[in-house]
Amino acid sequence: MGVRVVLAGYLVRYPLGGYAWQALHFLAGLRALGCEVLFYEDSAYYAYAYVPGAAAMQAEDYSYGVAYAAAFFGAHGFGDAWTFWDAGRDRHFGADAARTRAALHDADLVVNLGGVNRLGRARCPRAVFVYVDLDPAYTQLRLHEGDLLLRAMVEAHDVHFTLGENIGTPGCRIPVGGITWRPIRQPVPAELWTPLPDGERGAYTTIGKWDSAGRDLTFGGEVFTWRKRTEWFRFLDLPWRTGARFRAAMDVASAPDDLRRLEEAGWEIVDPLPISSDPETYRSFIRSSKGEFTVAKDVNIRLASGWFSDRSACYLAAGRPVVNQDTGFDRVLPTGTGLFSVRGLEDAVAAFAAIDADYARHAARARAIACADFAPARVLAPVLGVAR
Repeated sequence: MGVRVVLAGYLVRYPLGGYAWQALHFLAGLRALGCEVLFYEDSAYYAYAYVPGAAAMQAEDYSYGVAYAAAFFGAHGFGDAWTFWDAGRDRHFGADAARTRAALHDADLVVNLGGVNRLGRARCPRAVFVYVDLDPAYTQLRLHEGDLLLRAMVEAHDVHFTLGENIGTPGCRIPVGGITWRPIRQPVPAELWTPLPDGERGAYTTIGKWDSAGRDLTFGGEVFTWRKRTEWFRFLDLPWRTGARFRAAMDVASAPDDLRRLEEAGWEIVDPLPISSDPETYRSFIRSSKGEFTVAKDVNIRLASGWFSDRSACYLAAGRPVVNQDTGFDRVLPTGTGLFSVRGLEDAVAAFAAIDADYARHAARARAIACADFAPARVLAPVLGVAR
């Protein structure tokens, strides 16, 4: 029997394409490595749920998310490998209560993505608890600022991984807070992202959130933000400087002045909700693009965490070149062909000139990077290696 893994994630309460594919990538990668897997989620710690298009988070109404998870996991061969526990009503969806209890009791590993679920030792007495930090730099700075609740959650795990692959390495000044942070990146099974033909005809795209105010952090006398908005304006002139089409699926409509500036500069801005709310539409949007351009959050740029998003890895797997703002990921990933790390507008202009001069070569290299550097066998081996 293979390693028995419970993957604790966030999908029923936040049913969007990016979260769906992230969960499936881990599940499919672990199963391909011979593991017995169960996706687990509950409402015990955080009871609110997002419904796309709703004006506010829904209190204890999980009907949309449950149907979403059932359809998505079922379509990809995991219809019997997920469970959601509505703690307030003590109801299980997907795997029933008895099977869930048995899976938790027998688990060798509990892999907790982001800590949104809090499974105790009593329920998983045999397991090694693995925490995967999905918000590098932000997590570490909050610990440094003295967030005791966060520290208690993090320290309840035996092993700690972070998407900030530079954290804890020489030259990275992000405080480790007494935690041994091990590097990890998002696993992406390339077979789920088979390239479509004629990619050169599309636009360079991305999908994401326009702004995230109110999450500033202080470290070493400096203020760091969890925002991308100001970074986008550093690249405002990219469309006319390159002559390329750029389409961003972001919620900029909530900031009319920002929307006007972007559109006047040649950016195509589309509503992200119809794309991100459906996992297949999300995948089609990426696969039909020419490539990706996006910026990063201030804190990851200035502190060079090494963060690289799973969305960008999906573009690579789909054979779509990626140009991303530098977070130090060029220390751990191959750049210069198919994948570019840029520090400013001139770097980005040069990157797109190189891609457009030999698109086929850069597209093939993008796919090759995904197949090698984001292969689940490579990414997940260190995680499985901590099982008893």
